[in-house]
Amino acid sequence: MKRITQIGILVVLLLLIIGAVAIFWIVPAKVDRNLNAVVAHDPWPVSAKAQALHDTIPVADLHADTFLWMRDPRDRHGRGHVDLPRMREGGMFLQLFTVVTKSPPDLNYEENTSEADDITLLAFAQRWPIRTYDSLLERARFQAARLRDVVQTDDDVFLVLTRADLAAAEARRASHPGTIAALLGTEGAHPLEGQPENIDVLYADGYRVMGLQHFFDNELGGSLHGITKAGLTDFGRAAVARMEERGVIIDVAHSSEAVVREVLAMTDRPVILSHTGFKGACDSARNISDELMAQIAARGGLIGVGFWDDAVCDGSPDGVAAMIKYGIDHFGEDAIALGGDYDGSVTTYFDVSELPALTDALLRAGLTDDQVVKVMGGNTLRFFLAALPEELN
Repeated sequence: MKRITQIGILVVLLLLIIGAVAIFWIVPAKVDRNLNAVVAHDPWPVSAKAQALHDTIPVADLHADTFLWMRDPRDRHGRGHVDLPRMREGGMFLQLFTVVTKSPPDLNYEENTSEADDITLLAFAQRWPIRTYDSLLERARFQAARLRDVVQTDDDVFLVLTRADLAAAEARRASHPGTIAALLGTEGAHPLEGQPENIDVLYADGYRVMGLQHFFDNELGGSLHGITKAGLTDFGRAAVARMEERGVIIDVAHSSEAVVREVLAMTDRPVILSHTGFKGACDSARNISDELMAQIAARGGLIGVGFWDDAVCDGSPDGVAAMIKYGIDHFGEDAIALGGDYDGSVTTYFDVSELPALTDALLRAGLTDDQVVKVMGGNTLRFFLAALPEELN
């Protein structure tokens, strides 16, 4: 009987070990692979002319959620869209890494409530620190710490906090082509947790861009995909004013049209819309009106074109190029940038290593070399060299 009991205990322990392996190693990787998929495809065409042009461009992108996923970005992976080896292969220089801290389980572009949150389960399964389980602020701080760890172990990765940091990274790129400049931004202002002083906490952690909403209404105001579609709350106006005062760049991606209008009315500095499509070319609930896009552009703002079907209707290189061309034709060549939403729980047709295919598609769409350089990175580099703080404050 004693031996049978011992065998039973060993079986239970074995089952617990198998369960732990599944929960903490197998399941998170499978979720990552499924949510951040790349459509199977033959190699995209890249002409010698396109590759030569691409090699001269400081490629830049306004939106990647890479640090939500517990794969080491220093290693090349067979899942997801972004890691340092693939960034260098694709010629990426400047990446705005955005952090997700709360997301509804069944998200859609029509209407979402804020009650449920699937990031808590993801944080547990990926073995994040316990403090992140019930604090959105700590989730943002943890993801920022992961980026700082990468910076500390790779001399060719710069955490950009000021204009001087970005200029230094750009200068180093001349002799070290694999140099990467990393910026931090939030996907919505949920990490503020309703406390304006948390703007300063996040700023101290390295955040220079802050989104206001994500998939649901929050303390600051209405989401484009929320229930109310309302404008800014009193707290939202106070938070925007504080961001403006600190020199934080505001991202109105996912914000309701009412919020976008109010932000433009109460601020002087240019804003970005980090990842989107254009409603006039892709009539999706994901996209705000062309009229508001024109106002963002007229203010010197930057509009990042996404790489997935729900935003651009056709996420292939040719489809993204067509959306970019629409943006140039309607809002000007200085206002358009890349905003792929890589690693943002979207399916794309090319990962970061395949960005030369987009340069090729843009040339075939009729863009000039100068226009391609602008949208593939020049506009974003110029914008941040002007919009970032001159020094730490």
